[in-house]
Amino acid sequence: MSLRLSTVILPYRRWHEGARSAWVRAEQLGFHTAYTYDHLSWRSFRDGPWFGAVPTLTAAAAVTDRLRLGTLVTSPNFRHPVTLAKELISLDDISGGRVTLGIGAGGTGFDATALGQEPWTPRERADRFAEFVPLLDRLLTEDAVSYEGRFYSAHEARNIPGCVQRPRLPFAVAATGPRGLALAARYGQAWVTTGDPKLYESGTPEQSVEALRGQLGKLSEACEAAGRDAAELDKVLLTGFTPDRGRPLESLDAFVDFAGRHRDLGFTEIVIHWPIPDSDFAADEKVFERIAVEALAQLD
Repeated sequence: MSLRLSTVILPYRRWHEGARSAWVRAEQLGFHTAYTYDHLSWRSFRDGPWFGAVPTLTAAAAVTDRLRLGTLVTSPNFRHPVTLAKELISLDDISGGRVTLGIGAGGTGFDATALGQEPWTPRERADRFAEFVPLLDRLLTEDAVSYEGRFYSAHEARNIPGCVQRPRLPFAVAATGPRGLALAARYGQAWVTTGDPKLYESGTPEQSVEALRGQLGKLSEACEAAGRDAAELDKVLLTGFTPDRGRPLESLDAFVDFAGRHRDLGFTEIVIHWPIPDSDFAADEKVFERIAVEALAQLD
C-alpha cells in the first residue's frame, strides 16, 4: 500500500478568522485526511480559544468535497457511546461518508476532570475503553440497541438510517497496551500511535524507530490472536511526539527521510500538524505546503 499523508488542524481559531481557510486549503493541497483533536481543552491552549471537534468537522464537511475528516482522538473521558453515535452518524451523512473516528482510551489531561470527576486510573481507563468500543460498534451498525454494562448503558437506542459508510464509519484505534491493541485488532480499520512517550524528552530517533517496530510487532500478535491479518489495518503515525519533534518539517528532504524510514517500518499513513505560530507545532508554512505537494512523489 502506498503511503498517505494527512494533517491535523487544531480547533483553536474562530471559523471565520482562519479556521475555514485551513480546511479548504488542506483539500487543495491534496491531504488524504484532515483530523482535529477531540478535547474540551488541551495543554498550552487551555486558556485560549478552543472549539468542539464535531461542530468543527461538520463545518469542514460543508466546505470540502473530497477530503476525509476525522478525530485524533475521541475518548471516553467526556463522551458517552449513545450520544457520540448519533453525532457520528449525522456527521457521516453530512460529509457524504468521509469520516474516520480516531478513538483512544483517554488520558489524565484537562478532559479527565472537566465533568467534576476524579481522574480514572490506567486500569479504569482500559476497562471503560474495552466497554466503550464494542458498544459504539453496535450503535453504529444496528438500528436499535439495548445494553447494560458496568460503565455504559443503552435502552432501545435508535440510530436509523445508520452510517453512509457500511457497515459503519471506520475506527482508527489508538493503542499501545495489550488490551487496546486487542480492540484495534478486533474493531479497527486502522491503528494509531504517537510513538513511545518515554523517549520524547531524552530518546533518539533511532530508539524511537525501534520502539515503533516493537509496537507494530505487538499489533501483529494481537491481530493473529484475533484471527485477523494485520495487513488489513492501516498503520497511522501521528507525528510531533517522537524525539524527532518538529525536525521533519524543517525541510522537504528532512521529511522525505523521516517518512521513508517509517514507511519502511510498515506505516501506511503519516499525519503532520498544521503549523501554529509560537507553539510546539510552529513550522514554515511554505515548507509545510511543499511537503504536502511534493513529498509523496519522492517516496514512490
